[in-house]
Amino acid sequence: MEGTVDGFRYGAVTPVAAYLMACLGGALGLRCIVRTLLSTQSWKAGWLALGAAAIGCGIWTMHFIAMIGFQVVETRIRYDVGLTVLSLAVAIVVVGIGVFIVGYRGASPLNLSFAGVVTGLGVAAMHYLGMAAMHLNGTVRYDTTVVALSVLIAIVAATAALWAAVTIRGFLTSLGASLVMGVAVSGMHYTGMAAVSVHVHGRVGGTWAGDTPTSLLLPMLIGPVIFLVLAGVVVMFDPLLVLGDGDWNRKTEPAPAVPAQPDSVFESRSITARAPQDPHWVARQSPQR
Repeated sequence: MEGTVDGFRYGAVTPVAAYLMACLGGALGLRCIVRTLLSTQSWKAGWLALGAAAIGCGIWTMHFIAMIGFQVVETRIRYDVGLTVLSLAVAIVVVGIGVFIVGYRGASPLNLSFAGVVTGLGVAAMHYLGMAAMHLNGTVRYDTTVVALSVLIAIVAATAALWAAVTIRGFLTSLGASLVMGVAVSGMHYTGMAAVSVHVHGRVGGTWAGDTPTSLLLPMLIGPVIFLVLAGVVVMFDPLLVLGDGDWNRKTEPAPAVPAQPDSVFESRSITARAPQDPHWVARQSPQR
C-alpha cells in the first residue's frame, strides 16, 4: 500500500532551523572567500578550504535537520551510518571544487558555469545519498520530473552562490546573499522531497538495519554545528573582516609620495644645474617675463 509521507512532522520548527543553518554556512563561506579577495597576502588555500567546509557543512546540516521532520506514518525510518557520513564528505568536497575553481581561475562565464554545474550536481548527490541512507519497511520511489527540477535548482543555486562569493564584498550584501542562498538550498531540498513517494510492504523485511533519527542524526549534527560555530569565531575575530574592505585599504595602502620641495634659493639653483640639458625643460623652468 501507499505510505503517508509527511515532511513537516514538527511543524515549522525543522524548516526554520534548517533554513537558518543553511544561511549560517553560506554567510561564513562567503566571508571566508571574501577574505582571500581583500588581501593577496593571506593564506588563500586555507581560507578557501574553510569557506568550502562552512558551506558544505551548512548544506548538510540543513538537509538532516529537515529530515528529522520527515516521516512515513505507516513505518519507522532508520539511517545507515556509512552513507550518512559519506553524504557529508561529498557536500564538502564538491563545494570545495567549485570554490577553488572560481577562487584561483576567476569568475569568467566559462569558469563560473563549469564550477556551478559541478557544485550543483554534488549538492544534489549529497541530498540523494542522504535519502539512500534511509531504511524503512517499504520502497522509496521518485518522480523523475521533480527530481530533475531539484537538480536544476541545485545548479542554479550553486552558480549564484559562487558568483556572489567572488563578486560581493560588503558585509551587508554578503548577509543578503547568504539569506538568498538559504532560500535556494532549502527550495532544492523540499523540491526533492516532493518527488518522494513510499510503497509500504505488508510485513517487516530486512531493511531495519541502521539507527533511528534521534539516535543517529541528532548526535551527528553536533559536529558540523560546532564546526560552524568555530568558523564563525574565526571570521568574527579576523581583523581584516572586522575592519572591512575600505578601512583595511586605508590602513594598509602606503601614502602617495610627495616630491621634495627646495628649502632655499641656493638648493633650487642646484637642482636646476643638475637637471637634464633639455631645452624644453629649461624653457619651462625659466621665469615668465
